[in-house]
Amino acid sequence: MFHIHMGIPEMEAFWYDLTDNVRSGKASKTEIKQYHQIGKALVLLADNPRHPGLNSHEIDALTARYGKKVWCSYLQNNTPAAGRLFWSYGPDKGDITILAIEPHPNDSKRNAYQKITLSRMK
Repeated sequence: MFHIHMGIPEMEAFWYDLTDNVRSGKASKTEIKQYHQIGKALVLLADNPRHPGLNSHEIDALTARYGKKVWCSYLQNNTPAAGRLFWSYGPDKGDITILAIEPHPNDSKRNAYQKITLSRMK
């Protein structure tokens, strides 16, 4: 099993805000749905990053830019602008850090991944 961390500062702030909204009852229906999708993906990722439902694969363009292997896993499939979870192993052995959650870029276009901003590891 892997221990999941949120990248800093963006992912950490996003996840804590979303979690607080859901737990306090202030979340919209969209936020609640997003919370459950992300939560399910995080459970699968912690258990097995290569789980077939995640369809995890390395993103070469982000790996080259980040200087460390960056992986992409599905939050949704077969929906317009389906959500994607971008992550990397580390900072320590047995850890995974979530670097970004973004809509699926049109990777058939040149430089499709340049607009994705990655958080840092702790």
